[in-house]
Parts: sequence; C-alpha cells; structure tokens
Amino acid sequence: MSCPDCFRGSERIDATPTGSVTTLHGLPTYIAEPSGGRNAKGIVVIIPDAFGWEFVNNRLLADEYARTGDFIVFLPEFMDGNACPLWVIEPLDAVLRTESPAGYFKSLPTVARAVHGFGPFLFKNRLSVTMPRVLSFLLELRKAEAARLPVGVAGFCWGGGHIMQLATEPPSNNKALVDVCFTAHPSGLSFPKDIEGVRKPLSVAIGDKDPLMTPKQSQETEAVLKKNMVEQEVVIYQGAGHGFSVRIDRTNPKQSEQAVLAEQQAVKWFTKHFEKS
Repeated sequence: MSCPDCFRGSERIDATPTGSVTTLHGLPTYIAEPSGGRNAKGIVVIIPDAFGWEFVNNRLLADEYARTGDFIVFLPEFMDGNACPLWVIEPLDAVLRTESPAGYFKSLPTVARAVHGFGPFLFKNRLSVTMPRVLSFLLELRKAEAARLPVGVAGFCWGGGHIMQLATEPPSNNKALVDVCFTAHPSGLSFPKDIEGVRKPLSVAIGDKDPLMTPKQSQETEAVLKKNMVEQEVVIYQGAGHGFSVRIDRTNPKQSEQAVLAEQQAVKWFTKHFEKS
C-alpha cells in the first residue's frame, strides 16, 4: 500500500499487478504466486470488496500477500460480472463518513448517487446468490490445488459476510474447506448473531470510524469469540473508516500506514496458522 499521492481517487496508480489471469474451477481468477520460485506456505482466497476481482487495488493486495507471505493467492470472480462501478467509490465513501441525520439531508444528491450505483450491486450479489459460488470454488480447490496445502480466506467489506459464514464450519476429522479466516471492515453483518456461530480462527481489522461495525460491535465481537473459546484477534485502528485497508481515505492522515499494518496483520495470521497445519 502506498501514499495518498499514489492514488487517483481511491484507485492505486503507483504499481501494476504482476500476477496472471486464468479460469479456475469455472471462474475467471487472478493468481499471485510467491516470487523467486519459493515454495508456497499455503493458499489464500480473497473475497473482495464491492469493486471486485478486476479492481487494481484488490489485485495489488493479492500480489503483496503472495510476495510477503509466500502464499499462492487466488482472487476469483465471484460476482458474475456485476461488480460495483468505480465511480460509486466517491459518493459511497462520503455517505459512510456522514455522522448525523442532518448531514444525510444536506447531502441528498450524494446519497442518491451512492444508492443508484450501489443498489443494483447489492441485489445482484446478495449472499444467497454468491455464497454457492464461493463454496463450489473452495470445494474444487480443496480437491486439487489445496489437497496438500492449508487454505485461508480473506474478505473485505462485502466479502466479510462470506468470511463469517465460512468461519462457522465446525471442527472435523475430515479435510475442512478452510483452515483460517481474516476479514477487514466487514459489512452486512448482524451482531451478535453472525458472530455466535464462528468456530474457525478469525482475525478482524476494523476502524473505529466504521459505521458498519462500530467500536461497540467490535468489542461485542471480541467478547463473543472469547466466550466461545475461538482463537481470535480484533484489532481496532484509530481514526480509520470503512474500506481503509483497500481504498485511500484522504481525511485520515494515518490511513496509508494503517493499510500496511492491516496487510501485515493478515499475513502474520495466515503464516501462524499455516505453520500449524
């Protein structure tokens, strides 16, 4: 992750993705691999934010996971061509930073633009539609590329809801679909309902300015996971808003640094659990 000047809006322009694109288990997939021919410690599957598998920030994040963690990283097209258009980033982030009803009223045109762009995405990519694609991909992955490697999943914003579903998989003597989970600024969750069922090791990166998972909900999440004796970590980033680990936030001077820290948090979490497998 780079500095604010390395972005056009919220899109990174300082680097070019170095991975490859193929069709894997029926889905177009971006693949990043360890550099220098190093052996992979495990596989990470990214379930991205609303802007999908082609968004350059998501591909560059996959590259960084592969480079710094020595992972094979798969970023599949789980949205069937229905990713949110990039122009929605600006009005959506503005709406998410609004803190009062009066603020929403004053910015009604911005709210309308966000709803116009984001509404169709939410309908076409509701969990009941996309979760079967995720499960099918992981099932085939476990039979093939991951037959002898541990699997981690990382979900961002929209992808976070899928992570919570995957994290409910109970311990089993059989080969699990996933071994370890990470999510940053998840959205669409019901607290504490969606946390109660979590059984897989789970790491969460969240900002204290995120209206979709408030500090109170973050603390509640940590308390529920501890109560249920789930191996977990909930790291709260001061001043960070929704999407901070993937998209630039020019209102937060620490955001670039925090994005790097969230990336390191994920890599360390996966490495720790891959070494146990």
